Amino acid sequence: MRGCDRLLSGARPATVRDRLAELSAAAGGELMPDFYGDGLVAELEDRVAALLGTEAAVFFPTGTMAQQVALRYGAELTGRRAVALHPLGHQEVYERRAYADLTGLRAVHPTAAPRNPTAAEIAALAEPVSTVVFELPVRDAGFVLPTWSELTEACDAARAAGARVHFDGARIWESTPYLGHGLAAIAGRADSTYVSFYKTLGGLGGAALAGTTALARYARAWRHRYGGQLFQQWPAALTALIGLERELPRIPDYVRHAGTVAAALAELPGAVVFPRPPHTHQFRLWLPHPAGLLDRAALALAEEEKVWFAGGWRDTGVPGHAMTEITVLEPALEWSARDVVETGTRLLDRIQH
Repeated sequence: MRGCDRLLSGARPATVRDRLAELSAAAGGELMPDFYGDGLVAELEDRVAALLGTEAAVFFPTGTMAQQVALRYGAELTGRRAVALHPLGHQEVYERRAYADLTGLRAVHPTAAPRNPTAAEIAALAEPVSTVVFELPVRDAGFVLPTWSELTEACDAARAAGARVHFDGARIWESTPYLGHGLAAIAGRADSTYVSFYKTLGGLGGAALAGTTALARYARAWRHRYGGQLFQQWPAALTALIGLERELPRIPDYVRHAGTVAAALAELPGAVVFPRPPHTHQFRLWLPHPAGLLDRAALALAEEEKVWFAGGWRDTGVPGHAMTEITVLEPALEWSARDVVETGTRLLDRIQH
């Protein structure tokens, strides 16, 4: 992938030297490292709070830690140990249920449908919950978002039930075009919002939890208790600031072009694209071939033609069909619909012959 001249899905992998050069170019001659969260880290926190329109934001080394603190805060504030999560949500699938094992909270699932819960589903919960979590977008449902009216109604229903609203906004940056509102308006519907700096923005890592000053005080205390008060975090903070400056303004173009790429991919024989059109710059693609064959064909195309189509294919519950996630970033902007169809056809030809 790194040696390819053209990339359809994803970004060109950077070497350690690439990242060090990026850091060196962005750092002024007098820029000093942070010391337990001051300097660049504090600058990043202020930038995030301004973007999201919140009173404060707190940097965390990981999103898992940030989200666990958000749920703990809600439980202590309301005295309720149950939290409303989606079974496909990040806390259930990718965080090893830290909210339960480390904090002693219990999950309630308003819905198992592949989308965020509706107002009616939240109102119908059989027991009080401290926090209702919305993942924007739901990655494992195909990067799907609610409409703006659906989101606002669901948030109102959560508050009517006495619960806090928390946004898992690891990918909130790319949610603004579909929702039709800016970051501050979206975050304004929640009591707390988590954002990631390496997803989409391309940072080295790190996350932030944004909300009120009271939440920020609590978050700093529990970040320390969880081992997240690191001596220096300037590389992650600096690359996050670079991402906010460089990548954030480009995201609407990525989302817009994802519609072109998705429509072209849907023309391939047996292809299924979801959602169509995509809600963000990421979506799912299914092709009627086993994952192993598709991965080998993609690798051969990359080696012989210096063109990267898409990798990471996974077999599905339908025998002989595989799925992958397509991510439209800067390298894909130069691809026309015709380029996508012709390259996809050459990929499939390698399997069929």
